[in-house]
Amino acid sequence: MKEGIHPDYRDVVFQDMSNDFKFITRSTIQTRETIEFEGASYPLVKIEVSSESHPFYTGKHKIVDTAGRVDKFRKKFGTVGSKTSVAE
Repeated sequence: MKEGIHPDYRDVVFQDMSNDFKFITRSTIQTRETIEFEGASYPLVKIEVSSESHPFYTGKHKIVDTAGRVDKFRKKFGTVGSKTSVAE
């Protein structure tokens, strides 16, 4: 293989921010943060959803409303074409 054309494939820690679950996998993602995990230092990637927090895998329904996007949408579009009313 040619030198210098392949990205750095290394161990990386992914951290689920919704429940603080962490796991190690290999990735080429570039990150500035590092974390001490299981006695070693690894690059850290923060994620919003993983298999530990996603409703499909957990069987629990959880509403994730980032910065009031649902409310903003409902205020903008209201009840047009909807069978339910929006409380104002």
